[in-house]
Amino acid sequence: MKKPTSKTEGTDPKFQDLQKNTSDATDQFMTTDQGLKINDDNNSLKAGERGPSLLEDFILREKITHFDHERIPERIVHARGSAAHGYFQVHESMAQYTKAGFLQDPSIKTPVFVRFSTVAGSRGSTDLARDVRGFSVKFYTAEGNYDLVGNNMPVFFIQDAAKFPDLIHAVKPEPHHEMPQAASAHDTFWDFISLMPESMHMIMWVMSDRAIPRSLRMMEGFGVHTFRFINKNNESHFVKFHWKPKQGTHSVVWDEAQKISGKNCDFHRQDLWEAIESGNFPEWELGVQLIPEADEHKFAFDLLDPTKLVPEEEVPVTIIGTMVLNRNPDNFFAETEQVAFHPGHLVPGIDFTNDPLLQGRLFSYTDTQLSRLGSPNFHEIPINRSVAPTHNNQRDGHMRQEINTGRVSYHPNSLGGGCPFQAKMAEGGFTSFNERIDAKKVRERSESFSDHFSQATLFFNSQTEVEKGHIIKALRFELGKVETEAIRVRMVGLLSQIDKTLATKVAAGLGIAVPAPAFPMNHGVGADDDFEKHEPKKAEQVTKSSDALTILRNPTVTPSIATKQIAFLCADEVSGASVVSYKNALERKGAVVKIIAPHLGFIKTEEGKKIKVDQSLLIAASVLFDAVFIPAGKGIKQLKGIKEVAEFITDTYKHCKVIGGEDEGALVIQSVQAIMEAGKNADEGIVLNKDTTAFVKALGKHRFWEREEAV
Repeated sequence: MKKPTSKTEGTDPKFQDLQKNTSDATDQFMTTDQGLKINDDNNSLKAGERGPSLLEDFILREKITHFDHERIPERIVHARGSAAHGYFQVHESMAQYTKAGFLQDPSIKTPVFVRFSTVAGSRGSTDLARDVRGFSVKFYTAEGNYDLVGNNMPVFFIQDAAKFPDLIHAVKPEPHHEMPQAASAHDTFWDFISLMPESMHMIMWVMSDRAIPRSLRMMEGFGVHTFRFINKNNESHFVKFHWKPKQGTHSVVWDEAQKISGKNCDFHRQDLWEAIESGNFPEWELGVQLIPEADEHKFAFDLLDPTKLVPEEEVPVTIIGTMVLNRNPDNFFAETEQVAFHPGHLVPGIDFTNDPLLQGRLFSYTDTQLSRLGSPNFHEIPINRSVAPTHNNQRDGHMRQEINTGRVSYHPNSLGGGCPFQAKMAEGGFTSFNERIDAKKVRERSESFSDHFSQATLFFNSQTEVEKGHIIKALRFELGKVETEAIRVRMVGLLSQIDKTLATKVAAGLGIAVPAPAFPMNHGVGADDDFEKHEPKKAEQVTKSSDALTILRNPTVTPSIATKQIAFLCADEVSGASVVSYKNALERKGAVVKIIAPHLGFIKTEEGKKIKVDQSLLIAASVLFDAVFIPAGKGIKQLKGIKEVAEFITDTYKHCKVIGGEDEGALVIQSVQAIMEAGKNADEGIVLNKDTTAFVKALGKHRFWEREEAV
């Protein structure tokens, strides 16, 4: 059907059989919200050509009113997000541990919607902030929606939800001048942290490379809290959830992150979108750490403490399924922005523990959705709607979409035949785990929560020397932004409880001495008034170092160049043969090649053909790519005199990424000061020959950290 092109054609009888607009507005008439076809959307109704607009113009009023209200309050935290649709498939039945239906049948693909996010920044902030990343998965199961609401780090800053508003108030822009945006490098955040030693384990994670991922597709996810699996025999196992990316875990360096923010603040969002659009679907394996009920107290830490993790050396991660993201949202607002996650959305076979942070979140999420989405009927928004039929006695309310029929909206009843019925456990009814509780009401914390430094030390000890250097530099940067010296001093005192060398090197960068830590450390947050007035507790850890906690030594990472972005710096009279040879070798392995030149349009090859330019040097930057290659060709010599080319190569080298060149391209690279200074110390990440195999092999190593100077 051709699209109507005039007012006359729009009233022709042959168009009267058109259906009402669907979700796809292609070749459809413009209408009001009530389906009334609009004859003129370009002019308001006026009293004469130059007269005032008329109040009776209901089309104008509807359009403007909707526009005025098209923004909803952004999330207080996790405001900036990206999302995608996909599916989850369990590898084999988990019936031994849980009766959750979506974990039983390997032939069933359970639909999912996954939202990734930063925490501290607003919707308009950068993707590359040093921050925790949200990693939340909504499973649309036959038993109802199940939300696994997590982060890309397995622990959290605080132990009790009562401190969550304080944490967020501290990390948000300071209220007197609303600065800085999406950053923790300021006084109020570190003032809070310096008085909360329970945060020190999380601080190690946030100051590590985990806080600046290369891609949302290349980061791990964690459930953070300890949950329960419950089987049909009502037997319980504690469970920790892990998402392991198939492409490995990779990060950027801090200087790179800052430059990416300036060049493309949507870097992560665009990367996820383009990967899915191109068919390079991101995949994660779901793993679980299963702990029998009888082993609850066998560890050197408390399983219910959200500032602690279970080392994989003590409880290995068992891979139970795979998640694939294969479809981008159709509408950002309707899906990514309106999706409502809640850790209290459970299915039979999964239950809570008494983690005090988790318990507080169960209230917070519902309250937040009521504020953001305007109604207790937020579950009826399409992206939040359960695929399982819903039957209950809830009625009415703002924005109610379901039209309930009949007289009965209460239970018990006889007029409705007793419907809807309550489901017995054997019929799939949800029942909480029958955990025995015998205690007095108190406002205290368990003494088992009082060790704040052991796992922070474990994390730091597990890092490679390169990663330790990055943590030290991050702390120097963050604390260097703090104006109040007493806060910097307190923080270095806490760092000395983690590792003496760490504290000494951070202190040196701040120009202060390492102080003796002040007591009490926690300033009244602990179990009683005498808590930590003396030497803080530090439990003897069974695990001294864990490869699972380091990115660079993680055994799950396999070399791959799939989806890596390679910049080809070209110019007129480039060798077409050189471009094609390297481009084909890279694309066969799944890499993405972009042609970068001094201008857009086309460049001519030595052979007289044309190559389309993807980006100009004005737009492109090395930080947006994983590697750079300069092909051969007599015209390539002109790149020597372009400062953007020298900067491109210099930053690629500085950020430890792969550099390749052939013939004239190699000469351009060798003319750059950074490469000349490297001289005989050039590493395998600089490939200056026709060997495409060597270039591909170097890309598989991701970075060449020997270029960095030790801290």
